[in-house]
Amino acid sequence: MTASQAPERTGRNLEEKVAFLRQPQVYPDESVKVTAVETHMSWVFLTRQLAYKLKKPVRDDVLDFRSLDSRRRNCEEEVRLNRRLAPEVYLGSVPLTEEADGVLAVDGIGEPVDWLVRMRRLPAERMLDRAIRAGGVKTRELRIVAGLLARFFTDAVPVAMPPAEYRRRLANAVTANRRILADPSREMPVRSVETVTATLRKVVMGQAPLFDRRIRRGRIREGHGDLRAEHVFLGPKAAVIDCLEFNRDFRIQDSADELSFLAIECEVLGSPGAGKVILETCCDRLGDEPPPELITFYKARRAMMRASSAILHPANGSAGDSAYWRGRAETYLALAEQYARQAG
Repeated sequence: MTASQAPERTGRNLEEKVAFLRQPQVYPDESVKVTAVETHMSWVFLTRQLAYKLKKPVRDDVLDFRSLDSRRRNCEEEVRLNRRLAPEVYLGSVPLTEEADGVLAVDGIGEPVDWLVRMRRLPAERMLDRAIRAGGVKTRELRIVAGLLARFFTDAVPVAMPPAEYRRRLANAVTANRRILADPSREMPVRSVETVTATLRKVVMGQAPLFDRRIRRGRIREGHGDLRAEHVFLGPKAAVIDCLEFNRDFRIQDSADELSFLAIECEVLGSPGAGKVILETCCDRLGDEPPPELITFYKARRAMMRASSAILHPANGSAGDSAYWRGRAETYLALAEQYARQAG
């Protein structure tokens, strides 16, 4: 997925907005420092207590943020969706305005020139990825996260879908990831890519009842869409942030698939046990018993997906060294091959 940036049509370009939002005095929480973090699709500004996300005016294959109205709608949708799992974190969307004197303001009374998602900052050290690296994860905290996710999946309405359509979606995802990883310019291990691809396709086509039962039992729901360890906050009031808000279709998933994704992420971080606790505890509270072979398939396909996104990272202009992202892609691909061999 590649993105292109369009010129602003509001009279204020992105560089002006970013320069303004880097200034501590423009925020209401009396910050003395602002940390600006650039992502592929956004700029995030971290103050002492809050975080503000500014969408870039970009377009790619699945989204179009070039217009002011599209960015406003996306900010509102991001807040709405993320309040499902983090109601105390997502405070709302606010305008970036140009006042009568021509000065920009956060949540001012002038003409909106852009929109921001306003969030409460969470302690970085208590995000699951950081806690795993620091060796500070307690089983009790993981079970709290599992309980939160179980309530979330219980409340989500099952999505009606022909079983064949669900299997087609899975097969198409495998094909899309294979296309990325097998591209000669990526210089990925072709034999590993083809092994994973062939095995996952064989499972999807040859074990239809494995997936069809998930549809019939109402396990395909509108979920989070990006259930990674860095999005999970540990504590008495657990939270999960940063859902995939810009495309509902990407959030239509099997709950066991989402939990398998988180399990893979924990495994790459060095704690397969953490993902296992969340997956098994959540499934138990849901009264769900996904077959081991289904979980193995989902882990393989998710690891392949993460390999694809990692190898694309430098091409998208994201921060980071290309050797680092190649190493990440190879790690995920090796994990995908490990699980694919189990599935096959």
